[in-house]
Amino acid sequence: MSEYIDNRSNMKSNKEQRQKVLKEIILQLHDGKDPAEVKEEFAKLIEGVSASEISEMESGLVAEGMAVEEIQKLCDVHAEIFRGAVTQIHTTSKEEEKPGHPVRVLREENFAIENLLKNTLMPKVAALTEETLAERRYELLEDVNLLLDIDKHYSRKENILFPYMEKYGITAPPKVMWGVDDEIRVMIKGFKALLNSPDGTVEDLKAAAEAMNTKILDMIFKEESILIPMLLETLTEDEWVEIALDSDEIGYCIVSPEAKWSPSRMIPFGAPGEGNAAEAVSNAADGLIRMETGILKVDELTRILNTLPIDMTFIDKDDNVKYFSQSAERIFPRTKSVIGRSVQNCHPPSSVHVVETILEAFKAGRKDHEHFWIQMGDAMIYIRYFAVRGEQGEYLGTLEVTQNIAPLKAIEGQKRLLSENF
Repeated sequence: MSEYIDNRSNMKSNKEQRQKVLKEIILQLHDGKDPAEVKEEFAKLIEGVSASEISEMESGLVAEGMAVEEIQKLCDVHAEIFRGAVTQIHTTSKEEEKPGHPVRVLREENFAIENLLKNTLMPKVAALTEETLAERRYELLEDVNLLLDIDKHYSRKENILFPYMEKYGITAPPKVMWGVDDEIRVMIKGFKALLNSPDGTVEDLKAAAEAMNTKILDMIFKEESILIPMLLETLTEDEWVEIALDSDEIGYCIVSPEAKWSPSRMIPFGAPGEGNAAEAVSNAADGLIRMETGILKVDELTRILNTLPIDMTFIDKDDNVKYFSQSAERIFPRTKSVIGRSVQNCHPPSSVHVVETILEAFKAGRKDHEHFWIQMGDAMIYIRYFAVRGEQGEYLGTLEVTQNIAPLKAIEGQKRLLSENF
């Protein structure tokens, strides 16, 4: 790579050369080169790397055949190499600094997560001894349970922000980041399991906490320095409005938005009139759906589907999400931003192969259904997939049906009378 050192002034204006250097750095890490040595070389070669360039670099590596999982393994090293060298994207309107804006919410949550780790959880872990472990165990469990709230932060990112990135052709960074999110989820649950285990030693707890802490703080850095600048550079104000509307469905991590956000050009949420996106949705014109066995108004059909005690998601023949129901007790989060999204991008990299296997079997006509069941706390989640076919047997898409069947499994005997509180 020394051939580029004499041409640094040209590289600043030569995007192609900079991309080549970035890829070369990551490939050197992939081949086992010492990160400290690579970081020193990186500092000599490039001053101020933009978030979009890192995104293009990762996409380029995937396009050239490197597995997402391989980039994911090196993701923490990438963050350390690029730390301090990423050029921030500054917007002129600063709408993202207003209370309730999705970017401000992300940053406030990151601050709360970092504060919980640095000022509460990690100091307590550092002070642990074998003698104090028993008395501090439940206090630490309370802190870890609060930290598990991070799932909402990651879930909003994966189910709301990533679809917009994919719409603009930014595909590799979301896949890599989702994989690391899942690793963090596993690490937090693993730390909690150690706290609950009588065999968990102080040494084990400290090692697990340190690894978890490092991983989470690195993800905060990636979100602040790469993800958020990339989103601000790419998304329109109208898209941020939709993101704000969708966010409430999933919920928030540790802290909640101070207020509902709407751009300066729009009437605030809840006020009637033009520009209120929530009202625009509710005022959609009714129509009639004519079927073989009856005719329903759009509103009637929507309410029927949402009343069923199951979650339904329909994926069309091209693997794009086309519809989902909104039952009262949704099991897995869905937001309107997933409509039109490739179903492969709606799953973490670790489980995409299962989805593709099912769809391939449905399309080939080898199977018409598949099912799974998983325990989630007290709930037993039954997940079924059905191939939807036309009159001639042609594949039209796949219907996913999810239900908590724990109450059904608990049924015994008979019930022939009205409930007492009827």
